[in-house]
Amino acid sequence: MAPKVLIVLSSHDHFPANGKPTGWYLPEFAHPYHVLKDKAELVIASPKGGEAPLDPNSVEMFKNDPVSADFLQNSQELWKNTVKLADVLPKVNEFDAVFYVGGHGPMYDLHYDPTSLALIQSFSEAKKPVSAVCHGPTVFLRATSASGQPLLTNASAVTGFSNVEEDQAGLTSLMPYMLEDELVRVTGGQYVKADQPWGEKVVVSKTSNGAVLITGQNPASATGVGQEILKALGVN
Repeated sequence: MAPKVLIVLSSHDHFPANGKPTGWYLPEFAHPYHVLKDKAELVIASPKGGEAPLDPNSVEMFKNDPVSADFLQNSQELWKNTVKLADVLPKVNEFDAVFYVGGHGPMYDLHYDPTSLALIQSFSEAKKPVSAVCHGPTVFLRATSASGQPLLTNASAVTGFSNVEEDQAGLTSLMPYMLEDELVRVTGGQYVKADQPWGEKVVVSKTSNGAVLITGQNPASATGVGQEILKALGVN
């Protein structure tokens, strides 16, 4: 029987600082989906349910990426009909892992979302893999174990979108906080990144309660995160 993976998208569609559109980032869903779709049963959820906002900049940036282009053309029902997170929470025992797609949207909703934080706690307490890519690891910053210990306390390594990448994307001035800085702070300096900006970096660690923790730095790391999810689930 195929494992069941929950994929979580942001419901937040704009930058509060200037009102311009954002959301979840196309290749960070498309590439893991491409890796997982034939090996796992996938359920797509978001805080609000219904259509989860796709960042239009990611569509333009990755228009020449075959995996993203195919996903955009043929898989729209996945993000236009998401399940509401609150409806998933009572069914955590049905799932084997959770994966958070990146994009700037999660910085504004999933970072704080109490249902998402409860979901992460439930997965990690059950020793089920928790994973995220790019800005997605923001969802772990406020997450705790059932005992109240920060989930990232004992992580040997964690990654996420770097300060240099945010600067090069020209979006640092819009950020409510810098993800790299917060990951450094919460983990006590265990943040790691690729040798070069935009290079692939995927790290596998453990949460404070012993669940597998998988994080990827940027869009180039999305495929690798999908592959590590399968490894953590024992799927070849």
